Amino acid sequence: MNKKVLDSSAILAVLLAEPGSEIVAPLLADALVSTVNVAEVFGKLIEKKLLTETTKSDFQQLGLEIVDYDFEQACKAAELRPLTKHLGLSLGDRSCLALAILKEAAAVTADRDWKRLSFCPVEMIR
Repeated sequence: MNKKVLDSSAILAVLLAEPGSEIVAPLLADALVSTVNVAEVFGKLIEKKLLTETTKSDFQQLGLEIVDYDFEQACKAAELRPLTKHLGLSLGDRSCLALAILKEAAAVTADRDWKRLSFCPVEMIR
């Protein structure tokens, strides 16, 4: 299990130099991210008025393998809804977890509630 699947919170930690970025940075070269999480990252940057051509370029330079959200991931994310509803996980959260499950990888996040999940390995960044 070498690959890691990064949640939006992990990517934002790097882009915004937040706590935990030092844990995520060494993982970037071999990490995966779902296009759903790319949309979440850009959405958060827009909310903070930080999305510019420079931040888009910075994102691309992270070297992440961007995985298109497909039918298989959508079905897996849907299957996770009843297992995660009590934690209030979003579609983006479930998309990250679905990709991790399908790729037999660990999900990397700052969301502490994910440690309560038993169906997927989870690594915390803070």
